[in-house]
Amino acid sequence: MTRLLIVDDSPLMRRLLSDIFGQQEDFVVATARSGEEAIAVLTEFAPDVVTLDIHMPGMDGLQCLDRIMLERPTPVVMVSALTAEGAEETLEAMSLGAVDFVPKPGGAISLEIDALAPLLVEKVRAAARARLSRTARLAERVRLQSAGTRRRPKPARTRGRVMPVEWAAPEDGAIVLIGTSTGGPPALDAVLTALPATFPWPILVAQHMPASFTGQLARRLDRACALAVGEVAKPTPIEPGHIYIGRGDADLIVTRRGARLVAMPAPEDPDRLWHPSADRLVESALGVVAPERLVGVLMTGMGDDGAELMTELHARGGLTIAEAEESAVVWGMPGALVERGGAAMILPRDRIAGALLELARPR
Repeated sequence: MTRLLIVDDSPLMRRLLSDIFGQQEDFVVATARSGEEAIAVLTEFAPDVVTLDIHMPGMDGLQCLDRIMLERPTPVVMVSALTAEGAEETLEAMSLGAVDFVPKPGGAISLEIDALAPLLVEKVRAAARARLSRTARLAERVRLQSAGTRRRPKPARTRGRVMPVEWAAPEDGAIVLIGTSTGGPPALDAVLTALPATFPWPILVAQHMPASFTGQLARRLDRACALAVGEVAKPTPIEPGHIYIGRGDADLIVTRRGARLVAMPAPEDPDRLWHPSADRLVESALGVVAPERLVGVLMTGMGDDGAELMTELHARGGLTIAEAEESAVVWGMPGALVERGGAAMILPRDRIAGALLELARPR
């Protein structure tokens, strides 16, 4: 059974969420009315996963999340408003350790929650299985705990592997295509901020997110990265050494206008479940760029988006990298690529940027 703690100051939301998960056979549910109450019951109830409202009186969701990650690290799914403010707060929550988020219903909550229920259950189930970093904020946790009360966690053993790769970047350079979902913003932060301003190749990113979040994500990354980062909200020429974030509630595709390659948003493909779609990004790139000029990177996320087309990319002579299981929050998407035999390299998150730099190094 999965032990779920629902934290929300709204009695209606607590009741509706309790009803949704109470109908599932694999959940045991407890609730808390505030951040303070959540911290008080955290050790006693020992949840496997927490849903956490951001806006609460007293200790708000971000403060509560901070305490959870320091005192008893537990997978957390944030319940967030689909607004610019909500996006910024949610991205901050993910930088503090939250695994995922779900949109908070607006308007007639009791009516909208029914439509949201399947996604909510799927995300909470995935979060309960998520792998939290054993070393994230370790120094703060050690300072918080009494000396000798807990043993220092050992670093996870790296199980990533590099298969023999007979790929070399063409003289005119390559294009990097990244797909990610659950746990993606911190993963993108780790990889993209490690690239220097001299990295020569363009990078296109399909991160599953709504449109109200992807602009904020691009701006946060732009502040943190040496490379220029922008959201693709209109047709945009692809330039070396730039990072392009696909706009949410749409798909990111690559097309050609004359001699120039262009990144542009396209209406969601209804045959694909997640958007921006990593599969569609790779498919579009394969239509206008030689496969040997493409590098596909598939990182943390539930489901299998990107696995099919990156396997095809690998078979046609492109290079593919899957994030290793030990660093992925959810090893759904990269695991599916590995299972299909489509990953040329399997690397933990902290080695992906180094691999890209080595691949781009002039020979």
